[in-house]
Formats: sequence, C-alpha cells, structure tokens
Amino acid sequence: GLIIPGGESTTIGKLASQFGLLGPLHQFIDDGRAVWGTCAGLIFLAKDIGATGTGGHVVPPRLEVMDVKVNRNAFGRQVASFEADLNLTFVDDVPFHAIFIRAPKIEAVGDGVEVLATLDDGTIVAARQDNLLGTSFHPELTDDLRFHQYFLSMAQQKLS
Repeated sequence: GLIIPGGESTTIGKLASQFGLLGPLHQFIDDGRAVWGTCAGLIFLAKDIGATGTGGHVVPPRLEVMDVKVNRNAFGRQVASFEADLNLTFVDDVPFHAIFIRAPKIEAVGDGVEVLATLDDGTIVAARQDNLLGTSFHPELTDDLRFHQYFLSMAQQKLS
C-alpha cells in the first residue's frame, strides 16, 4: 500500500506532475493497491475540491480518483486546528481521538463510498472507496493504531 501524507496539496500535485508520478500512481490504484490519503493526501485523491479553482486560481494536478467532494481548509487556518473524538463505523465503540490541522472536510460522497467517521455534527471526516482510504485528520499524530491497522488489512486484501 501507499500513504499520501498531509502537507500542502498544491505542492504534492505539482511535484507529482513534475516528476512524472501521476501516471504510475494511477496505475498503482488501477491495479487495486491500497492507497490512503491523509489531510492533503485526501485532497490529492478527491475527484472534486469544490470552488478552489475559481477566481483565477489554478487548480493543482490531482489524481481525482476518489468519488468525494472535499472542501480544502474547511475548518479554518492553522490557529483553528482542533481535536475531536470520532465514532468509527468499522470497529468497536471506543471513540478515536483525531487531530485536525488546517483540515479539509468531505462535503459529499458518491455511490460506492463508505463513510467511516463523522464529527458529532455529521461532518464526514473519513471514507473508503474500494482500495482508497481518505481521512481529513492526522491519525499518525496519535498512539491509536486502529486506522493504520484498517489500512494494513486493506493492503493485505490485495496480497491474498
């Protein structure tokens, strides 16, 4: 499997394009390999990033493979970063403590996309579509490994 980390989605897209990685990444996904995008990685996977490209702004290259509509920086600037407990649909009833840093939110999901976690107000913050996993938050910043274990099980499905 492949994890596309958080960071800056515009930079991720520009570098992937510049170094000729968009085609190989599409092939990796088409081969059924597991791919997980966290934060900016989710934006890089999303088919729709809303109105980001309007007003003369150039939309950076993206994979556009996950049928979700994402709103970049939906929760505000860096100072508006926050933590929240999430209920997960794929595992036990113990809440997952998530850390959101200048995070996107998933505004809509297409057919075949499973919602894995929401905030208390119903905002979607984690989803899966076949071999693609997307999270608005940064699971790597906690000691809770349930999302990592979930992703590993996705990757192992391709191997079996």
